[in-house]
Amino acid sequence: MTLDDPEEVHAIALALMEKYFGLTLTDVLSEKEIEFQDLSTITTRLNQREPLQYVLGEAEFYGRKFLVNSSVLIPRPETELLVREILEIKLNAPRILDIGTGSGCIAIMLNLEILSSKVYAVDVSQNALDIASTNSKKLGADVSFLLLDFLKDSLLLDPVDLVVSNPPYVRNSEKELMKSNVLNYEPHEALFVPNDDPLLFYKAIALKSKTLLKVGGKVFVEINETFGNEVKDLFQSSGFSEVKIIKDLDGKDRIVTAKKD
Repeated sequence: MTLDDPEEVHAIALALMEKYFGLTLTDVLSEKEIEFQDLSTITTRLNQREPLQYVLGEAEFYGRKFLVNSSVLIPRPETELLVREILEIKLNAPRILDIGTGSGCIAIMLNLEILSSKVYAVDVSQNALDIASTNSKKLGADVSFLLLDFLKDSLLLDPVDLVVSNPPYVRNSEKELMKSNVLNYEPHEALFVPNDDPLLFYKAIALKSKTLLKVGGKVFVEINETFGNEVKDLFQSSGFSEVKIIKDLDGKDRIVTAKKD
């Protein structure tokens, strides 16, 4: 490999050993004998800066492995925080809507972790929904997936207890700040929003959640760290109460939550 960071090379090597040879770190350190397998195609992809998760075809999220490919974003720790915050409110047999589900990681984890939950998940991409549906079956979840452009289409659904979303929130102007492995491989429609309307999806979520949510229902959204106050103000001006910003482990604004009165 020609990757620059020794720690990254080490982590990638261990992941490949586990995936293709079934070896743990202990096996590697004990020099367990293995049957050689040609990994030249894999190393070529890695040297072209393709994300390891796409090369392996899987990514870990909240302790479970999800199938991923370039049709969906790679699940990230910030989104694990989103799931964790929702679980802490101790919902009782809730109806949940996940907007822009991608790999299905949020919807599936909430369905698996919350007893008797009924979860719906929508996405504009059929390819993403195919991956999400496969993950749901693989992990034993029961999620209803719907093909829908949330910005344009109406969603006919009985009111839910929770709306959750990790929508596109990176401004086009921020592309030059992103690493090539993200910019060249992950789906742009799941990442970027126009420079002149960075709250595009939050406006739609705030507007439509007024009818999608039951009274007392809550919204949880992941956000761009630079727009915490703007998203908070948006939900407050839309008539929601108990609007607050939750910071991630790096102290950055990462989640906004609000309640429908």
